[in-house]
Amino acid sequence: MLGVACVLLSSCVVSKKKFEIAEAGRLAALYSRDSLADLLGMSRTDYAILDELKNGLEADTALLKSSIRNYQQLLASGQNENQKLNANLAQKISELQDREKTIAELQKMIDQQKKKVKDLLSSVKDALLGFSSDELTVREQDGKVYVAMSDKLLFESGKAIVNQQGREALGKLAQVLNKQTDIDVYIEGHTDNVPIKTAVFQDNWDLSVIRATSVVRILTQTYGVNPLQIQPCGRGEYKPVDVNTSSEGRARNRRTEIIMAPRLDKLFKMLEESK
Repeated sequence: MLGVACVLLSSCVVSKKKFEIAEAGRLAALYSRDSLADLLGMSRTDYAILDELKNGLEADTALLKSSIRNYQQLLASGQNENQKLNANLAQKISELQDREKTIAELQKMIDQQKKKVKDLLSSVKDALLGFSSDELTVREQDGKVYVAMSDKLLFESGKAIVNQQGREALGKLAQVLNKQTDIDVYIEGHTDNVPIKTAVFQDNWDLSVIRATSVVRILTQTYGVNPLQIQPCGRGEYKPVDVNTSSEGRARNRRTEIIMAPRLDKLFKMLEESK
């Protein structure tokens, strides 16, 4: 009996151990499957809901990261565009400043030219103050100074030799011209429309050219005006200042004009460089 009891007891002990091992395995499997839910004190249903929310958050996070990358790319692109715009703006501002500087320099030169003409006009008027208006006139026009000397002051009728009174007038004018080294001087001979044909002059063209040349010779050879700044020209009857239908009008048309023009080389050069 004792032996049987021992066998039975031994069988019970073995069976209990197997049961405990099996139960432990079952519990381990249960813990393995639902360990996080158990640790959080949640049911498997609640955990599934939480897991679904987590997955949704992860998807939203991925989208947000993608959006951030897109915004970063757009921002970088915008910055590059802004840099280009700023560079272009800086260039335009620099060009504008250069143009404004050029305009200011041009305006300064124009003002200097105007002052030069004004001073020249005043000097010529002062030099020729003793002559009457029917002998000569002085005026400023288009940035040039014009001295119109009548043929009565300079020449005898139909001749091209400058008389003594004309020489005196040209001498006074030469005093001004010799102080003006940066002006060009043009001598223009003019006649009325009455035809002329002599042994010396074929027509009014001839007369006007020779008279202009005679004035140039007096100014350069007698009074020392620089020949490089003076030019003779004959206009004949083709640039009248009055009608030729009256004796007074014809008298006004018979004239020699001395035209003084300040040189504009520097101004023209600057204009060319500014294009």
